[in-house]
Amino acid sequence: MNLLRWLACVVAISAASSSWAAQWPERPLRLIVAAPAGSSIDALARAIAERLTDRIGRPVVVENKAAAGGTVATAEVAKAAPDGYTLLLGFNGPLAFAPLLTKVPYDVAKDLAPVVIASSQPNVLAVNAELPARSVRELVALAKANPGKLAYASVGQGSASHLDMELFKFVAGFDALHVPFNGSPPAVMATMQNETQMLFAVMQPLKAQIDAGRLRALAVTSAKRFALLPDLPTIAESGYPGFVALAWNGVMAPSATPKPIIARLNAEINAIFNKADVTAKMNAVGFELIGGTPEALGELIARETATWAPVVRKLGIRAD
Repeated sequence: MNLLRWLACVVAISAASSSWAAQWPERPLRLIVAAPAGSSIDALARAIAERLTDRIGRPVVVENKAAAGGTVATAEVAKAAPDGYTLLLGFNGPLAFAPLLTKVPYDVAKDLAPVVIASSQPNVLAVNAELPARSVRELVALAKANPGKLAYASVGQGSASHLDMELFKFVAGFDALHVPFNGSPPAVMATMQNETQMLFAVMQPLKAQIDAGRLRALAVTSAKRFALLPDLPTIAESGYPGFVALAWNGVMAPSATPKPIIARLNAEINAIFNKADVTAKMNAVGFELIGGTPEALGELIARETATWAPVVRKLGIRAD
């Protein structure tokens, strides 16, 4: 094929793609969530789906697939048709951490296209309310006095909940057994029932149990106090300077999804996040909505992967 014929083919394909993208959407969308129903990310997904349905005039159906720490959901979207009808609401576990811990059936950089950062917030360190620890220092002292006798829940292997606690154990110098769960609801329940004694999780699944006195919040993992939980100290100010770890999530699409569709989805979701009632509703359950460009999400994934890679190597963390 000579150069002129090749250019003609490229132009024709580009025109066809643009025409097809202009007609999108013509049928319902699937928003696959890498977490179970009732989890914190599920609550965010349903808020996005409800408003996006109104804005694009087609149903957006939430599908929860929490298996294998969210890697099953991530792989499904990575292999889906790049037509704008299958999206992922994923989080830092399967997007940035899992590839550091084990072999996964996808390449985030090659198989997925960023759409928008959904939210970013610290994890909260919470303990069973009957545990005699009312501060980070008291928890560490208790754990050191009872080596290997305390257990911590996580929302899944390779999740921020898992890695945050492993890093905390290392810097604080104590040991505790890891008990992973598929999502926040069972992890919170186990800690509430004292099957495990502590966990890191975002505010949303913890709030009701903290308010009811079944769990006790000790600190947050952000660099500064979290605006939505201003009375809680940070891990850093509790004696471990430099300890910072955020939980974040974002919307992704299959990598070859037409750019006009990515741009439309990005614009619509940013518009949703700019609605005062949506912001208030999500803030009430601990979400700080972010938004921004697709490129910002891509940069976040790359930055988090690079930041945690040496930590994972140093601590020898594996998920298999």
